[in-house]
Amino acid sequence: MINLSGRVAFVTGASRGIGRAITLSLAASGAVVLAGARDRHAEGVVREVVAAGGTAEWVTLDVTETESVTRAVGVALDRFGRVDVLVNNAGIVRDRLMMRMKPDDWDSVLATNLTGVFACCKAVMRQMLKQRSGRIINISSVAGQSGNPGQANYAASKAGLIGFSKTLAREVASRCITVNVVAPGMIETDMTATLDEHVRDTLLAQIPVGRFGLPEDVASAVCFLASDEATYITGQVLGVNGGIYM
Repeated sequence: MINLSGRVAFVTGASRGIGRAITLSLAASGAVVLAGARDRHAEGVVREVVAAGGTAEWVTLDVTETESVTRAVGVALDRFGRVDVLVNNAGIVRDRLMMRMKPDDWDSVLATNLTGVFACCKAVMRQMLKQRSGRIINISSVAGQSGNPGQANYAASKAGLIGFSKTLAREVASRCITVNVVAPGMIETDMTATLDEHVRDTLLAQIPVGRFGLPEDVASAVCFLASDEATYITGQVLGVNGGIYM
């Protein structure tokens, strides 16, 4: 069992799906979790953590607004004095074939999925450098590795996240801060629940392990990378995809 007791974790996009699972898993491993989200669904996640004997708080967060990011991280620092783990999970999709994609579809996805990660990393970096420790885990996607029709904006943001993470990992490694990427494949979330049966069957046929992943599969990878067992791992992309991308 991974032990994260005494760690303070900040999770973005914590209200549902993968973010919810990450929040619950980090808390179950002993971390105090700040659940950042735009909507009040995160309050329900916090209640789940508390009911299970863990510690978590909801903080309002819009990663596309610098003031919101600064304020949310400030809450964590004022309340607990440190941030040991940052999980950048917040993300959106605006799927459309590139020829029909509107500039706003492009801009909004990049603003949330990539620029938002930059803002959150920048907000915690001074404290992590000061404490000479930290774990940054960015949630990318198999789409950022292989591409996916209709997702030029999303794939670009997730591929950019990989390059960003590798660069930041090089910059902060000497201060005992690791930066890694988890790249999920097809995971059972609200997004995949809307797929029609034919599309699901087509995708399922491409997954060697023969099933879609669960949010908990991603959360387990995040908890490992947040732990002391992963101190010598940085700048890496951990695929949680059932073998769909090898």
